[in-house]
Amino acid sequence: MKLILPAFISLSLFFGLNVNAQVNNRAALAKTILADSRLDTIQARALKLLSGFSAGTSYNEVWIRDFNTFIKGSLQAHPKEEVKNNLLMFFKIQGEDGNIVDGVVDSAKANVGYKYRYSPLLRGWAAHKNTVETDQESSLVQAVKKYIDVTGDKSILTEVIGGKTVLERMEDAFVYLQKDRWSKQYGLVTGATTIDWGDVQSESGWGVAINDKTKWTIDIYDNAMFVKALHDFEAMKPKGYKEKQNWALVAVNTTKNVRRYLWDKPTLKYIPHIYLNGSPFSPDFNEKEILYTGGSVCAIIAGFNTPAEVKEINRQMVAAAAKENHGTIGITVYPPYPAKQYPNMQPYNYQNGGDWTWFGGRMIAPLVDYGYVNEAYAELSPMLDRALANKGFFEWYDVQTGAPKGSGDFRGEAGVLYEAIRILKQWAAKN
Repeated sequence: MKLILPAFISLSLFFGLNVNAQVNNRAALAKTILADSRLDTIQARALKLLSGFSAGTSYNEVWIRDFNTFIKGSLQAHPKEEVKNNLLMFFKIQGEDGNIVDGVVDSAKANVGYKYRYSPLLRGWAAHKNTVETDQESSLVQAVKKYIDVTGDKSILTEVIGGKTVLERMEDAFVYLQKDRWSKQYGLVTGATTIDWGDVQSESGWGVAINDKTKWTIDIYDNAMFVKALHDFEAMKPKGYKEKQNWALVAVNTTKNVRRYLWDKPTLKYIPHIYLNGSPFSPDFNEKEILYTGGSVCAIIAGFNTPAEVKEINRQMVAAAAKENHGTIGITVYPPYPAKQYPNMQPYNYQNGGDWTWFGGRMIAPLVDYGYVNEAYAELSPMLDRALANKGFFEWYDVQTGAPKGSGDFRGEAGVLYEAIRILKQWAAKN
């Protein structure tokens, strides 16, 4: 006689077996991650490189956008006071209007074509600001949050610099963005036309400074960085601290406007730009076909997307990388801008379709957070192999040839890989 189980028992058994299978799969993946010697090798090499604070061998400056991405590794390689002092330099040379510089450098080495800034609060140092970017203020606030997360040292917030606390100066930075880099029409942060998270504007000439040809725009990267910084500030501020504005509300409204104006529902991707004073590109050029990977990753980190959207964004990034022989999810944009559209940067060069682990590696943590650990491990793997094969951390890579490019000891890549591996190991240890 055939035994027929009641439906609810059959379903219970089915789901029970399914859960067990998932647990076993997680355990197997965890063991594989923990046994992967590449992870230990890369982390050890990263910590060795993070003995310094400048961006890499090609740079003398300490850049805040870079430092923000390797500060957690720096705190494993340096006493916390040394790391703290490097952060405080950016507040000591902050503009009167609240703006934050890109980089600080020994004044004896201030010999690039920048317009340098000096301050009696930071003697012996010079600084400069890339005016086409709008991520310096956000990067500094995020870096302070990471410093506190690792050290537990909240005294940095009440450090007094030029009569103001660091907390007050962070708010000044937000106020600057709302006064100098803000579109009232869209309720979003503005900047010059650059490629995704890039720092070189489209028009020919000195690409890092606003000029009479600059086309003002709104993009996802600047706004994602801003909202993440606002969230970090809210998480850091002491109980009872009286804010200059309701920054939590600013974060909510900015998020709503990102979803309203920058997220394209039919294609499930972020549009490259909203132009405020005309586009620099030909009328027949469809910029919306280009996938912005770095800004999309930052958007996910800022909490703009649902789990299903994260999965789709990742699928698009993997698909773009697969179209080139040596591509990873770090490919800046895909396809790259044609030469005639972006005279300041050739296709597949630097930020115009170059492959940057510095940004691709940032996707690993959110993938793990959303439960896509298989994808995280698989997508990190070619970045690890590349670093090992080239015996170093390079600024970017040519997706057509696989050749390493730019700075040979790029601390941004080292820091991002260090953190991605830490997150994966942490997950594996729990599973």
